Amino acid sequence: MSDTIQNEKFVELNYKVIDEKTGDVLVTVDFPLGYVHGVNDVLSEQVTKYLDGKKVGDIIEVPVDTKLLYGERDESLVFTDHIENVPEEYREIGMTITMENEKGEPKTFIVTRFDDKTLTIDGNNPLCGRDVVFKLEVLTIRDATDEELDLGEAVDANPDINDILSKT
Repeated sequence: MSDTIQNEKFVELNYKVIDEKTGDVLVTVDFPLGYVHGVNDVLSEQVTKYLDGKKVGDIIEVPVDTKLLYGERDESLVFTDHIENVPEEYREIGMTITMENEKGEPKTFIVTRFDDKTLTIDGNNPLCGRDVVFKLEVLTIRDATDEELDLGEAVDANPDINDILSKT
């Protein structure tokens, strides 16, 4: 059994996403992220390639091109409306609002600002357009079980990274 990260190893990480310009922590997890290396694409290839060969206790910082992850920032996904048109329960920074387009496809928007006259929501991922660094700490490396290999993650793993990122 190897004690380094390689394909088909179960890995648990703690991570933070840090704004490269300000140093502010934009995302952090309160629980380890577990995945099977080389099987699950829970982390982008930009990040996983830096994990190859790392050991428990290693901490790495990986600059991430958010354009590759989320595309270009799309200003057509930013809307401002009169505050009286917005229900009270949505008048909070960080609140998520899910709406459907004309095809019935859901899209999540985040309240980014409001005052006594207007409220603005943004459908871009909050990391979109930022220069960020993923700071990862390797907590666990072990052989993945057959079931974990099939799933690409820990059995009963919850929540997934998409849930985490959609709440940022």
